[in-house]
Amino acid sequence: MTRMNHTAENVNPIRAYGIGESDPLSDVLGLLHLENFLSRRFEASGSWALKFPEYSHMKFRSVIEGQRWIWIVGATEPVELSPGDFYLISSGEPYCFASDAHATPVDGLELMEKHLDQDGVVRFNAGEGKTVGIGGRFKLDDDAGGFLLRSLPPLIHMRADSGQVLALRAALDLFIYETAVMRPGKSAIGGSLCTIVLVNILRAYLSNGEKPEGWLGALADPKIGTVVGMIHDDVAHRWTLQELANCVGMSRTSFAERFRKRVGMAPLEYLTRWRMTLARSDLRRNGDNLAKIAEKIGYDSETSFSAAFRRSFGQSPGKYRALNQE
Repeated sequence: MTRMNHTAENVNPIRAYGIGESDPLSDVLGLLHLENFLSRRFEASGSWALKFPEYSHMKFRSVIEGQRWIWIVGATEPVELSPGDFYLISSGEPYCFASDAHATPVDGLELMEKHLDQDGVVRFNAGEGKTVGIGGRFKLDDDAGGFLLRSLPPLIHMRADSGQVLALRAALDLFIYETAVMRPGKSAIGGSLCTIVLVNILRAYLSNGEKPEGWLGALADPKIGTVVGMIHDDVAHRWTLQELANCVGMSRTSFAERFRKRVGMAPLEYLTRWRMTLARSDLRRNGDNLAKIAEKIGYDSETSFSAAFRRSFGQSPGKYRALNQE
């Protein structure tokens, strides 16, 4: 494979935000086999609070009308939501949302099923003061999801008056239109809108003043994000720690420390993990033989690739493919 000329002069900090030569965030999202679900529109009035059980995916919701509250049970204090606000939750822990943070929570799934109308809207009347909201969820059924989930706080709140949510406001207008009545193709449109919401929440989260921890936060670090992008650009190259440090004008020691602090693992460990993530995706979804997969991700032979795969996952690539091929 012909590799790029990686020098310190080539460093482009914009790449750290996924809009330069490489886009690691899109790389990861592309491997997630992301399933998007547009949930029901919920219109309610009066004082109420709903509690939802543990879940194994990310969820988001936006407020169309009225005030609401959201909190992760035992983990966060109630956060007030205003019209146009979005939130993303990813911890998998039980959570509540409510019109009244002091109301006694009831079973949210049971209430929503009981009050579901034929047009797909849940309507619940408990008094004065109407609120309307819409949301969705993302099912992450791929190990690449760990890159994201370990990087996210349990709750991300995006305020409507923030300058970072322009694209989210546009998406909310489409959500309002799509959920007002039953329309043909609603599921297809809803899934696409959910993806737009997820990417823009992550973009806004990355662009705030305080860098998040973990892999996602590393993308916002001009030097470490650039190196992550370089690894993704040329995963088959035999990178060395010294070469990666030179590419961003850092000493080997300071680079290694900064990378580990930002990403949570050593640079060459990250390279191996990303190679193995790509390999698992290929084994599940493509018909390439093991020698071809090994070549694509930088191993000299099928034997060396198989040994690395076994060290990482405790089984051979062939056995993994037999058990998991889609």
